[in-house]
Amino acid sequence: MKSILTICFSLLFLPFYSYASTQNLSYNFTNSWVGYICVGIFVIAYIFVMFEEKLQLKKSKPVLLAAGLIWLIIGFYFSSKGLSEVARDVLKHNLEEYAELLLFLLVAMTYISAMEERRVFDKLKAWLIEKEFSYTKLFWITGILSFCISPIADNLTTALLMCAVVLKVGKGNLKFINLACINIVLAANAGGAFSPFGDITTLMVWQDRHATFFQFFYLFIPAVVNYMIPALIMSFFISKETPLKTIENVELKRGAKRIIALFLVTVCTSVFFHAALDLPPAIGMMMGLAYLQLFGFFLQKTLPKSLEKKKNLARLNNDMDKLERLGSVVPFDVFKRISLAEWDTLLFFYGVVLSVGGLSLLGYLSVLSNVMYTHWNPIYANSLVGIISAIIDNIPVMFAVLSMEPHMSLGNWLLITLTAGVGGSLLSIGSAAGVALMGAAHGKYTFMGHLKWTPVIFLGYVASIITHLFINANLF
Repeated sequence: MKSILTICFSLLFLPFYSYASTQNLSYNFTNSWVGYICVGIFVIAYIFVMFEEKLQLKKSKPVLLAAGLIWLIIGFYFSSKGLSEVARDVLKHNLEEYAELLLFLLVAMTYISAMEERRVFDKLKAWLIEKEFSYTKLFWITGILSFCISPIADNLTTALLMCAVVLKVGKGNLKFINLACINIVLAANAGGAFSPFGDITTLMVWQDRHATFFQFFYLFIPAVVNYMIPALIMSFFISKETPLKTIENVELKRGAKRIIALFLVTVCTSVFFHAALDLPPAIGMMMGLAYLQLFGFFLQKTLPKSLEKKKNLARLNNDMDKLERLGSVVPFDVFKRISLAEWDTLLFFYGVVLSVGGLSLLGYLSVLSNVMYTHWNPIYANSLVGIISAIIDNIPVMFAVLSMEPHMSLGNWLLITLTAGVGGSLLSIGSAAGVALMGAAHGKYTFMGHLKWTPVIFLGYVASIITHLFINANLF
């Protein structure tokens, strides 16, 4: 996934060599017609992805088509060379990688959806809104909560939750909303960088066994630095006034706290499968889905009795509003939660994994790996990756690096995890959290509004890299 830009540069300026890939090919496909066409298809598809918000075209659609076209061309070309078995084996390997990622994310998204349906996040939002916090306190509270929640939930969900709070309490204060949204994007991306459950790129490095679950916590202090430096500077520009107090009564649905507990048990199960048994963490996550399904079955079977008890209590208290709400309660449905997973994102991953896998088979990633991780210092290469991820989604960037299989120390693998995770904060379009907040706070949090603070964010980016190099020097 190294990046469209670096692929283009390699096409324009680099001499082409014949590299032995993981499949031990002796052919040079990088300067063949099939190579040029496949790169062109991927570049065009990713241009559509980059303009997703403007075109209103889901990002999965162009990359799905690109993946199909790339492998269609590779299939014909390799068959003509008598290498159809090689292409088939590589494709199967890519599908295996995608399957692990898909199952892991599907379970995580299902749990998040279940917690949303049980009103866990609504309850947190209502609590924040009803407290009489000043704008400055809300700035710090939403930022710190984003940093703390995103290592467990994904950074996208975290950002949207906190943005809802900001929009509710910051009505009419456009400066506060813009700065608070930037702060949330920074915090969510930084918080997700030191946990496999917080960011897709961190998950990919973990699943590829370049670092253990607990080794990612070496990135905690660099992540804090990445967030705190720009947040501290921006906080001086926040009003100390207190917004008008609003009260929103939110009641958790039955089983909400137990679902949170089951999610934590699922995380532990996944870590155990990976760390103790050396099995894919997706197996542990799927086992965790069974926990949720069985608990959902329990909620369904005991719902009539529970409703009758609550209705009787509401009648005794003459609480007609609650009685009406209880009448509209529907059973908890796990499969409905699964259907509400972010399928556009999951299918986007499919297109990216297969497209980049095809380009890797043609030899392009070998060229890039030789230039970036042989001729350059890996520290410089990994730092550049973070900047590239601000323009191009960090998922294809990270997958490209993993496909290159560069020989790096643990410190460098953690460095690229950090930079790919937080580099997207440099621009509003550089991360899923930023793109989502531009939609949620349309006209209030904008690309240009974020861009004005990019130099300050870049200070945090550089400081986090220096912090990692200093405190984790023994890992390099």
